[in-house]
Amino acid sequence: MSSAPHHEYVERVVDLLDPSVNQLENLSADEARERLLKGPAEAVRGFRGSFALIAREGRRVRLARSMDRPMRYFLAKRAEGPALIVAERIDTIAGWLKREGFGNQFHPSYTRMVPAHHVVELQLIGCPDPDPVYTRFFTPTRNHLPADLEVIGHAYIGALAQEISRWLRTVPEREPLGVCFSGGIDSGAVFLTTYHMMRTLGMNPARLKAFTLDFGRGPDLAQARAFLEPLGLGLFLEAIEASPADLDVAETIRVVEDYKPLDIEAASMLMALCRGIRARYPEWRHLIDGDGGDENLKDYPIEENPELTIRSVVHNLMLYQEGWGVGRIKHSLTYSGGLSRSYARTYAPARRHGFEGFSPFTRPDVMEVAEGIPFEELSGMSVEKLYTLKGEIVSRGVKALTGMEMPAFPKRRFQHGAMLETELRERVPAREQEFRNTFLSLYA
Repeated sequence: MSSAPHHEYVERVVDLLDPSVNQLENLSADEARERLLKGPAEAVRGFRGSFALIAREGRRVRLARSMDRPMRYFLAKRAEGPALIVAERIDTIAGWLKREGFGNQFHPSYTRMVPAHHVVELQLIGCPDPDPVYTRFFTPTRNHLPADLEVIGHAYIGALAQEISRWLRTVPEREPLGVCFSGGIDSGAVFLTTYHMMRTLGMNPARLKAFTLDFGRGPDLAQARAFLEPLGLGLFLEAIEASPADLDVAETIRVVEDYKPLDIEAASMLMALCRGIRARYPEWRHLIDGDGGDENLKDYPIEENPELTIRSVVHNLMLYQEGWGVGRIKHSLTYSGGLSRSYARTYAPARRHGFEGFSPFTRPDVMEVAEGIPFEELSGMSVEKLYTLKGEIVSRGVKALTGMEMPAFPKRRFQHGAMLETELRERVPAREQEFRNTFLSLYA
């Protein structure tokens, strides 16, 4: 007596991540995947470097990323079982689905971003799909440092120096190094620390350049000179000239795959900087920047965001790095939150122009020091005092490390320093709905 044919349930995992982008310093990618799969989530905190990893055992899949690596996934329906597609970009997922005949299932809002600092676990058991489980792997201890700016600065810039030192050792000897440089506190600390560590490690600092974007009338180039020349380091400065007419908002949105105006503005500047460096130096590979420094030391204008108060900024763990937090109502599954979401403004333009970027302020060891700062005690819950802390902490730390007196100019966003704000608004209007529509039109 014959029985009905048995249809085996087959789930599929499609890993479209580029393995060459992983830069793990203390273990191999295979060892990291094994720990990700079989260890507690906290084991991922021990991964040193940059990574986006997927590990699978049967129908159980785990995903994890560092802050500086965008990582997305999409679950497609198939008669024989679900297909999980993992990639760093939305358009990569869309392209695979179209080629495989599942294009009608796609919408960009159906993709999911893996939030930084969390292990995401999925069970591929079909329809209905169970919710992913998020488990934090990085939980820094808050407010544990003394309210002593000298001690804090020494610890913060010391952690930065360690990260830069490790990175320098990974760059092939004699290859040039570029700092995305405005003369602001973060890029200034990165440049001076990199310069100091190169000399400490016996490396030739002539490999180093400070690249400053200049549209002709923006204040950053003068600030960059005012930063470097009193220190006798003006010879490292190199202006990268650009024209406002070269800014293409639609191209930036396509590259960054987002629509938040401040991020699109910043990404447009980085697109111009990377394009200019690439045109001048076809073989250049390595760039280092100060992204993450504002987030670490809570240096964003609270008054510009009606959702924020100094209490919410000071009391929420890594608010600027992670947004309001995984599992909260305001957390976007499509885009995550905070710098976890917006790091694409830095990563994608650099990748688009063939650069390997590095943002040392995004590394957990540096963020851990920042979260240990007793901001409430030091600021007295004064917004003005909170804003002054960053310059005081960083300049003290740089002096302790390098012996150099680092200038601490008032905060200015990248996009407001490279060109006049009036010119910026003409070329990059701050209209989120228009940017959102432009992004969605890519998949219309």
